[in-house]
Amino acid sequence: MLNLNPAMMANGLGLLALFTYALTLIPSSLKIVYPVIHKQKIIVKLLQKRRQLGIVTFLISLGHAGLFIVNRQRDFYNWKNYPTYINGIAILFIFTLLAVTSNNWSVKKMKKNWRYLHKLTYVALFLLLWHVDEKMSGHWTCITPLALGTITAAITFFLLRVGIYIVSGDVGIIFSRHSKVWDSRAIVTKAQSQK
Repeated sequence: MLNLNPAMMANGLGLLALFTYALTLIPSSLKIVYPVIHKQKIIVKLLQKRRQLGIVTFLISLGHAGLFIVNRQRDFYNWKNYPTYINGIAILFIFTLLAVTSNNWSVKKMKKNWRYLHKLTYVALFLLLWHVDEKMSGHWTCITPLALGTITAAITFFLLRVGIYIVSGDVGIIFSRHSKVWDSRAIVTKAQSQK
């Protein structure tokens, strides 16, 4: 009989949620950082399925949190538990907001506010780094380097994207998911002409 360790299952779900979350973020940054790949089939498909991937990320994260709650027999009425898990609770709260509003009806009803709300995904990105580092420090497993590497890649591409917008002088759209693809040569030329 297969004996599954609930803590390892929860860690595995956390890693899977992290991978699916990275798949929602990295392609949009890649198309800005490396404009030549913006028409690659895999990038186009990932961008088209970003909302669905976000919902899958939320569901897997919910399973991750649920397994930890059951495994560690956490009491929701004991307020002493909350400070320990504040980063995970905040991430799950953000993912819940994003999942609930990842539909066409919400986009139509919320208009610009939908885009502002979905910018919370970048807050979740940095909270995830804190979450993984804090929860895994002192007792690393084979999952920890994969998780930290994935988060580092997502943050690196995001920061490169921000850097490109700063260099181009178009800081106002740094966090826009619907930004146009930039030609890096045009950005450098524009930056040089402003000197």
